[in-house]
Amino acid sequence: MMKLFLQWLLVVCLLAALLDAACGAEPQKDRCVILVSVDGLAGFYLDDPVAHMPTLRRMAVEGARAAGMVCSFPTVTWPNHTTLVTGVEPARHGVLGNNYLDRSTARNIPLIVDPLFDKDEIVKVPTIYDVAHAAGLTTAAIVWPATRNARTLHFTVPDMKGNESWARYGTTSWLAELREAGVPVDRHGTWVEQSGGGVQRDWLYVRMAAHLLQKHAPNLLLIHLVEVDHVQHREGPRSADAYWSVSYADSCLRDLVDAVARSPRAARTTIIVTSDHGFFPIDVEIRPQVLMRKLGLRGGPQPAAASVSQGGACAVYILDQARRKQIADQLAELFQATRGIQAVLKPAEFSRIGQPTPDQDPRAPDLWLSAESGFSFSDAEAGEDVLVPRASRAGTHGYLPDQPDMLGTLVLWGHGIRSGVNLGKVKSVDVAPTIAALLGLEMPDVQGRVLHEALAP
Repeated sequence: MMKLFLQWLLVVCLLAALLDAACGAEPQKDRCVILVSVDGLAGFYLDDPVAHMPTLRRMAVEGARAAGMVCSFPTVTWPNHTTLVTGVEPARHGVLGNNYLDRSTARNIPLIVDPLFDKDEIVKVPTIYDVAHAAGLTTAAIVWPATRNARTLHFTVPDMKGNESWARYGTTSWLAELREAGVPVDRHGTWVEQSGGGVQRDWLYVRMAAHLLQKHAPNLLLIHLVEVDHVQHREGPRSADAYWSVSYADSCLRDLVDAVARSPRAARTTIIVTSDHGFFPIDVEIRPQVLMRKLGLRGGPQPAAASVSQGGACAVYILDQARRKQIADQLAELFQATRGIQAVLKPAEFSRIGQPTPDQDPRAPDLWLSAESGFSFSDAEAGEDVLVPRASRAGTHGYLPDQPDMLGTLVLWGHGIRSGVNLGKVKSVDVAPTIAALLGLEMPDVQGRVLHEALAP
């Protein structure tokens, strides 16, 4: 009888859990989740003894961490920050790269840093902040990519250049409060244009976050820190300056943790620290348009083919419709024989990298190329050499994502997070549904999963 009773009790508990899931949890209006993206913070730094990151390592020990996070392809800023907040790959959310080619004009159209389009014009699916806003929660974002004029952010400043961008697209009342509090928001436009200005920018963003946490108690706050990425582009990963930059980012995280401790929701706040990609060193440029020019594909007012560099990846567009397949096959064969190119992908293979085909999205290319570590793509077409050594070593990203040095970082810490959990390898599409679970929300129709093993009962 006891055995039958326990079996009956187990069935009842399972049915209750299923009913609860079907009905959906209640939005947690007394909670706060902070998503911090440290742009370019490769996952390998967390276990690198040379990297001085006491704050992040403490958070990893006290909370949950991934052994590495597989990001979206191409592993560049705009599509990956969109993946982090949507839980789907670029083929679904619509931000295919940092830029794309307009087939009708053969012009390179930039998405970075939101110079042309509002969020609703390029992001095709709901974001976590859309879902939170619809549930009556307070949302905020500090220089989060692809959020220009996002209507579901209560407090926002976009990741854009120019002194006028925050005045035009930021939350006017909040900017006035920050000025009154002595936070130098009007210096941002100048710092964006300065080499090394990312140091001041990250310092500023953390102080803006502290103001929000203490004065407005948001339920969801997105923050994008930038200097680690800038330094590694200039000096390369694992360089002396790169190690300095990750230490500086850690000090920004320390200041953010201190700000949380002083905030009204300190006991019910979760911080998720992540990144959008890793980093490879680069010594040689690959110039696909030099090869195209030599084949006669670049002459005249309308070129027959063009390339759009994404750092370690490259999108190749065939614009001569009459010879489209012929040119694509010819270029694919030549690129496969080019030193430094790791992969040449045709539309039949695009689904495995989370990209749409040209038939599904006219902004999609006809070929995707990915380089090996040490090589990066350039859109230059002058000269005779397809491979051009760089004057000095630098760094970039964009490559196929499931490679050790291209993996991103993921650490979860604070309220609702189990202690001492190693999640193994996860995916960036898992971040948004996990945030939703922490806030008592559901992300509909996502490709990622809730990281339940990191969540406390």
